[in-house]
Amino acid sequence: MLFNSLEYLVFYLLVLLVGWFLLAWPRVRIWTLLLASLYFYTNNNHWQVLLLLITSSLDYWICLRLQVTEPETERKQLLALSLVSNLGLLAYFKYANFFASSMAALAESLGLHLDWVDLNIILPVGISFFTFEALSYTIDVYRRKIAVEPQWHRLVFMVAFFPHLIAGPIVRAADFLPQLRRTPVFTPTVVEESLYRIFTGLFKKIVLADFLAQYVDLAFDHTAQVDSLGAWIGVYAFAFQIYFDFSGYTDIAIGSARLLGFQLPENFRQPYVAWNFSDFWRRWHMSLSLWLRDYLYVALGGNRVLQRWHIYRNLLLTMLLGGLWHGAQWHFVIWGGVHGMLLSLERFLGWHRQCDIPTLPSVRFWRGLVMFHLIAFSWVPFRVNDLRSLGHLLKLLCGSQPPSVVTVGMALVVTMVAAGWFVQWLLLCWPDWQEKMHAWPISLKAAIYATIWAMVVIFNADTPQPFIYFRF
Repeated sequence: MLFNSLEYLVFYLLVLLVGWFLLAWPRVRIWTLLLASLYFYTNNNHWQVLLLLITSSLDYWICLRLQVTEPETERKQLLALSLVSNLGLLAYFKYANFFASSMAALAESLGLHLDWVDLNIILPVGISFFTFEALSYTIDVYRRKIAVEPQWHRLVFMVAFFPHLIAGPIVRAADFLPQLRRTPVFTPTVVEESLYRIFTGLFKKIVLADFLAQYVDLAFDHTAQVDSLGAWIGVYAFAFQIYFDFSGYTDIAIGSARLLGFQLPENFRQPYVAWNFSDFWRRWHMSLSLWLRDYLYVALGGNRVLQRWHIYRNLLLTMLLGGLWHGAQWHFVIWGGVHGMLLSLERFLGWHRQCDIPTLPSVRFWRGLVMFHLIAFSWVPFRVNDLRSLGHLLKLLCGSQPPSVVTVGMALVVTMVAAGWFVQWLLLCWPDWQEKMHAWPISLKAAIYATIWAMVVIFNADTPQPFIYFRF
């Protein structure tokens, strides 16, 4: 059930009506939304919803035990049980095929042939996201940062809530669970902001991302059919395809949750006008970046280490595992390693400090533009299908032969990329633009929303295209 499908629209409208009707009965409302969320996941994954219920229930029991356990040794054993169970399931379903195929490739290079390593394990959609959410709850309870949730259905609802279930944003118990004890208040401003986020998300996905996908797929999946110019256009097109696709999903998730009375965390903040790679990761997929920082980087020692090189080690390990989290293939590991080395280099040179962000708009403009080109190129190992295609595409990007043909579509892609970057720059310069937009005449806003919706309807394909992050 995709956000950009008619099926989801009908499902969501029914849930929304029932959710509003049950405002006076909060316990019944949460149970109803939980059942709707489980149906949503079952519609996509069938029996694999049991994995979500098992992991959430186990963490619920573990945290109840943590609440009444004082000896530190026993508390660590309970935490280890949560880590092993959650990461064990994630490792089996997401990485068993990867390690088996890597073992087969290694054996093949030694002259051995292994038939049994093709496990053909199906990856449950969203397992990376709900595993991290469940883990963050247990770790925060272990660290005594939050109180234990005494009611099972509230914890499961936090993990299973359908707007963020498949591809985030990754929610924290400290932010989400208190919302379950408050009665939602719906004002015209809340409704307008929610609809704006939903319409904007659909526009990003259907009108922008799905159009750019044609040129991205050609450059990365059919390299024999493109020249150097087509390859470069595909690289820049992918930079904005993944942004429009993923931020579009996030916008729909935030808007859908807000209309139901729940606030999800922001996930993007003009990432392509970042002034360095450290700033980029403060703006891109922020819920994951903060998770990796708080639960992995800090656990490795973070900045509080005796030797400076340990900081670089921690950064590199964090990003390598962050790359592996995105996908069980070596090119994702390379992508994470590239960012880990770049973050370490910035730390070594002292370029990572937020207090050093340029204040002059002209300096921010040119530095942001240079950074965008570097970030766009760094997406190459993320998008390729395997290491062989990575090498072939890099050869194309280094080629200098004149283009065989320049089409209107290619020019349109370049225009969209340039316009997309410039819009992010404008939003960075005027952070209060949303507040000013609310003051516009209702007739103007209605015309804008109607235009957006009309374009979404016109460009929507007969078969809705899945979101990129569904595969992770």
